[in-house]
Amino acid sequence: MLYSRIEGEGKPLLIIHGFLGMSDNWKSLGSQYVLEGFQVHILDLRNHGRSFHSDDFSYEIMTQDVFEYCQNHNLNQVSIVGHSMGGKVAMLFATKYPTMVEKLIVADIGPKYYAPHHQDILAGLNAVDFSTKPDRAEVEELLYPYIPDFGTRQFLMKNLYWKEPGQLDFRFNLKVFNEKINEIGTKLPDDTKFENPTLFIRGGNSNYILDNDLPEIQNHFPNYKLATIPNVGHWLHAENPKMFFEETLSFLK
Repeated sequence: MLYSRIEGEGKPLLIIHGFLGMSDNWKSLGSQYVLEGFQVHILDLRNHGRSFHSDDFSYEIMTQDVFEYCQNHNLNQVSIVGHSMGGKVAMLFATKYPTMVEKLIVADIGPKYYAPHHQDILAGLNAVDFSTKPDRAEVEELLYPYIPDFGTRQFLMKNLYWKEPGQLDFRFNLKVFNEKINEIGTKLPDDTKFENPTLFIRGGNSNYILDNDLPEIQNHFPNYKLATIPNVGHWLHAENPKMFFEETLSFLK
């Protein structure tokens, strides 16, 4: 069963993180939704955060995990916020189980195929040799040549934990990501459709959702609207959480 943080009372709202993320990244936004009357479930997908590790890793199987999670928690109808890879999981879930999803919010990802583009990040993560027992500062030093962007490095460093005294490790399953990285870019199957209200929300400086992607979005999600948060990139919810929260809340309400 997937690990989750559950807070609040009211309509269930599932939040699904992106690739190499985890539920911790959404703590403060999750608390804000709670104050607005939602019961918030922030999930860790398989091979991420505190959820189980598995050699099976695909959108199909992650969607099945979310379905089993809903069954286990008696969630018959939910709204979902999914970012990046989590947005792809959310899209596939909504098209497979449309009666279970009241409203869908997809943050900075489209249904199209994305070519592999995490090579530098994976190279940096693979450069860390935990057998030498590095501390946090040394891990960051090893990541720096591959991942010069401070924000991205900090995001990845959140995955460090003390596996045992004096021994750090990453929470995610790096071995499987190395083997299955092509899965991340998979497109939504052509014949899928979800007709309930859907919000696509993109970063103004991000190239993940382009204007010429909109016909394909319309094809899968005929009842969609698009919002753009100016001056932010792919991590729009972290770069401008206030505007992200306002846009998503007004849609959910």
